[in-house]
Amino acid sequence: MIDESKTEDQGIAVVLMERLERWTLPLLLDIQARVDRGETLGRFDIDFLAEVLKDAQAIKARVDRLPEYQPLYTRVVALCEEITEKGLKNEQAGNPRSG
Repeated sequence: MIDESKTEDQGIAVVLMERLERWTLPLLLDIQARVDRGETLGRFDIDFLAEVLKDAQAIKARVDRLPEYQPLYTRVVALCEEITEKGLKNEQAGNPRSG
């Protein structure tokens, strides 16, 4: 007997993880590069980070059941946290605002 819930989770997870890998991660890396240069977070950046974390929370239960996707998921969430912390430090230092 086929476990349909596992198959459905797998299919949904594949789509979500591809989105994270192909769209979300490159944008996060771009934002990270800017905060690493000392820029602060702009409105788009802040909204994007909030949306990524909201989506991550929504798919967490599926990812927990599919361990092969946990490294990418963990990387994206950790990157959001790092960017947020660095952006805040840049803001407190009075650095220029980006986009």
